[in-house]
Amino acid sequence: MNPITTDLLSIVIPLYNEEDNVVPLTQKIHESLEGYQYEIVYVDDFSTDATRKTIKRMKDGKVHLIELKKNYGQSLALAAGIDYASGEYIITLDGDLQNDPSDIPEMLRYAVADDFDVVTGIRQKRKDSIIKKIPSKIANFLVRRVTKLDIKDNGCALKVFTKDIAKELNLYGEMHRFINLLAYLEGAQIKQVPVKHHARHSGVSKYGLERVFKVVADMMLLLFIRKYFQRPIHLFGIFGFLMILLGVFINIYLLFLKFYLGQDIGTRPLLIFGLMFILAGIQLFTIGIVMELLIRTYYESQNKRPYRIKKVTVGGSRS
Repeated sequence: MNPITTDLLSIVIPLYNEEDNVVPLTQKIHESLEGYQYEIVYVDDFSTDATRKTIKRMKDGKVHLIELKKNYGQSLALAAGIDYASGEYIITLDGDLQNDPSDIPEMLRYAVADDFDVVTGIRQKRKDSIIKKIPSKIANFLVRRVTKLDIKDNGCALKVFTKDIAKELNLYGEMHRFINLLAYLEGAQIKQVPVKHHARHSGVSKYGLERVFKVVADMMLLLFIRKYFQRPIHLFGIFGFLMILLGVFINIYLLFLKFYLGQDIGTRPLLIFGLMFILAGIQLFTIGIVMELLIRTYYESQNKRPYRIKKVTVGGSRS
């Protein structure tokens, strides 16, 4: 199949302890993209094994290695790679060989010929463990329920972006799980296509069941940004009004007990505890939102990036 585009492609791959996977992955990319102009941007998220040395030993002129100064997590590693990438189309995938680079040409055809901003994969016959599938199903369900975006597999790392959309994603925290939603909020037209999925080639998965709670927390934040970012009074005002009503009803009930039934209300702690729990929950939730928004504003308004690059190596030589 002839390449559909001669534009430079950037393949962005975050890595953490993938020393046994980078060589076969690089070979598969070369085989799959023969005839294309492309660069492979590996972002090493402060691996503790020989990942960096293995990449440098390849001395591959198409390979760019970004070394981060510490472990920032997958979202910021992706952000570093996307910021560095110079291709007109930016392609992301994992470094564990579960994604198949041979799917990239077909995805590119949809992006170029049909003018889609994002082409995202739907993993067929997933080879993941139940520990990875449960959080993924929760995330997919939440995205479909609280947004108008019907994406079947938000967790698939294999995606093709136009440069403009990719550069506007502003990834931080652990928002890589909702990268489709972030692109959608930027106005992207998204296409879903089935892709192959393989068992991990080597190494161990970095995911656990605690990811379920992170998914829920991140989803709550994105829901707030989508619905209330420009009108927070619609959220906090409603909560405040409901709490005032609750307080009024409680006071009426206590007055009824005091003056109509003649009961002593000074020794009734249950309602006070209930109100304290409600108030504490609202305070924690709102503090979390405010802190997230402050962090987002800090980085975006000052054009600062929440990661630090130690050095960049191209083809085995430091640039």
